[in-house]
Amino acid sequence: MTQSTCGMKNSLALLCVVFFVVVFSATAQKKKFTVKYIETPIKVDAVLDEAPWALAEPAKDFWQYFPSDDRQAKQQTEIRMLFDDRKLYVGIKVYASGKDYVIPSLRRDFRAGGNDNISLVFDTFNDGTNAFLFGTNPYGVLREALISGGGTARNGFDTSWDTKWIGETKIYDGYYLSEWAIPLSAFKYKEGETKWSFNSYHFDTQDNERNTWMHIPQNQFIFGLAYMGDMIFEKPLGKSKSPISIIPYVTSSTFKDFENNDSETLFNVGGDAKFTIGNSMNLDLTVNPDFSQVEVDQQVTNLTRFNIALPERRQFFVENSDLFAAFGNNRDSRTFFSRRIGIAQDVDGNTIENDIIAGARLSGKLNNNFRVGLLNMQTAEDATNQIAATNNAVLALQHKLFSRSNLSFLFINKQATKEYDFIDDNDDDNTNNSYNRVIGLDYNLASKNNTWNGKYFLHKSFSPQLKDNDISAGVSTQYNSRKYRVRVSGVYVGENFRSELGFVRRTDIFKISPQLERLFWPKKGIFNQHSFSITPFSIWRPELDFKNSDFTLVSRWQGRLRNQGQLQVSMFNRYTFLFDSFDPTGSDGIPLPANSEYRYTNFEAEYRSDMRKKFSYSLQPSIGDFFNGTKYSFQGEFRWRVQPYFFASASVNYDKINLPDPFPDASIWLIGPRFDVTFNKKVFWTTFVQYSNQRDNLGINARLQWRFKPLSDLFIVYNDNYFVNEFSPRSRSLSLKLTYWLSI
Repeated sequence: MTQSTCGMKNSLALLCVVFFVVVFSATAQKKKFTVKYIETPIKVDAVLDEAPWALAEPAKDFWQYFPSDDRQAKQQTEIRMLFDDRKLYVGIKVYASGKDYVIPSLRRDFRAGGNDNISLVFDTFNDGTNAFLFGTNPYGVLREALISGGGTARNGFDTSWDTKWIGETKIYDGYYLSEWAIPLSAFKYKEGETKWSFNSYHFDTQDNERNTWMHIPQNQFIFGLAYMGDMIFEKPLGKSKSPISIIPYVTSSTFKDFENNDSETLFNVGGDAKFTIGNSMNLDLTVNPDFSQVEVDQQVTNLTRFNIALPERRQFFVENSDLFAAFGNNRDSRTFFSRRIGIAQDVDGNTIENDIIAGARLSGKLNNNFRVGLLNMQTAEDATNQIAATNNAVLALQHKLFSRSNLSFLFINKQATKEYDFIDDNDDDNTNNSYNRVIGLDYNLASKNNTWNGKYFLHKSFSPQLKDNDISAGVSTQYNSRKYRVRVSGVYVGENFRSELGFVRRTDIFKISPQLERLFWPKKGIFNQHSFSITPFSIWRPELDFKNSDFTLVSRWQGRLRNQGQLQVSMFNRYTFLFDSFDPTGSDGIPLPANSEYRYTNFEAEYRSDMRKKFSYSLQPSIGDFFNGTKYSFQGEFRWRVQPYFFASASVNYDKINLPDPFPDASIWLIGPRFDVTFNKKVFWTTFVQYSNQRDNLGINARLQWRFKPLSDLFIVYNDNYFVNEFSPRSRSLSLKLTYWLSI
């Protein structure tokens, strides 16, 4: 080898080192841009021809997030912002390789996955914990969401939140333009602030890319708040001059109960009111709320011994919901769960609706480091079902620590507002007490770059006749790097811990659930990323000499394909000790006996196809042992779109359970076709059918919505339920609801 050749190789090596240093510095540097102040309002028409747009500094140079995170995006995006005393104006230019966009629906608050769209994230208090998200697709359909918990989990992304703003979008050759006007009152921020943390992400289906303004590594969520740049306001922000919002409603409904040969017609009037205190606190009021327009819950097949929590969909409880709901362990001991308000048990132990008379909620930030939440709801008396009139009060306080962590305090009080003959605080089973209280403290750990996350909590309940073993506590620490995810966690729930406004799956448990996952990022092949993980779960009963009641070892391989499909294979090794008799089929057959134990193994696979296609699907078969028998299960979902006006899907769940004699066998079906028609951006029709032979019910829910003004709607909702076995009518209702959002 000649000296000149060696010198050339050394020079190339030096150039490579310099190149990677420059690239790393560019990715590590915090980006920023200036938001210029204007005095003349902007016309929102997606043209961007006003003179101030030409002077606005762009946020540009987007990075790929998928399929790689080490290069600039193929199709770039430029974002410009202006503001006046009332509004924030946003002008966006999104480049594209063609006009073959994927737009499944014209309905507001669309899902980002499988769509072309651009989303902007605003962390107005620069705390890396909470943020507002606004987005659009190339057809100008809008969405807004709240991000909580630092964006470290999917359950911290909530599209149920609504606010008034406008946006228009136009498609041109090689790009689309979007122009927005968002009232500053839609945000919460500190008066006099000059900087918000900001990021944006762009989904490009034609080039199969997901891109972000700030460089985010793929082992983090794309909406994570640990990786944010700065938007600098040219002058300090003043008072937002937030309007008072009054949202009255009127509803009329007719209901027929075929089981009891009973019918009734109802007419209700009520409403909500929203006030902003300062620039950062909300006061929400509701009187005689009605949630008949809320989308029906999606049923699930439950083969476990425990209840299942369904998500909160009621708008009143949404904004700042993380301030109240993030306490405890989300799976085993969720100390506050707002869906408990407005439901109760009748004299036969069935869950029924319990009317809410009125409620108030004060929530938001007192300053950059301190959040406060106060919720008070009064529910109605139902003497026929021995349900007391009850006051439900929650106080939550949160103080920021370090860069993104926080310490939170919780107090819950559920109490009957008068004495009743059917309430007995000396009752041994504690099922109908006059009060239940919980006090708790949580520490939520989030490192600056989100490599470390953790949750540590201690809660104590107070109930009549329950004085000991009334503690719930937990610890969880997770390390998240590009190659490894490691979790160490445990939870304890005392036998007498009660949180009647929470969701506690079971008491008297001590549980550990560590996890080790190794991630791989291949440069070639069909997989963009794949991983192996080992997750053991073990549960003991402290009050029964720490008897081991459950053990599960989950061994899993999962991979994400370059076409955005996903594949997963899992093995479950289980041990279960039944302290009580249990029928896993949910039938009226002979249950498995108490004080029996079972060891069983099953296998599960899952495949999700590319959601960008007009027809997409997911398949999840499983087979193996089930207690002392066998179980074959299949879950599938099939989706088809005729964009942008029609979207159809069908979910199919089938479980075939075979147990040895004399125990029962079962074939359990849950089928749910859904049809969504969006006539335009204002008129939507959804029909959701659910067939469940486990619940002996065929349900039909049809909902027509006309959004005649921003956040003002006319709903017509039809519900029909039938018995499955004999196919006879069960119940039927027709509701009409009119809401009007009035800003004063």
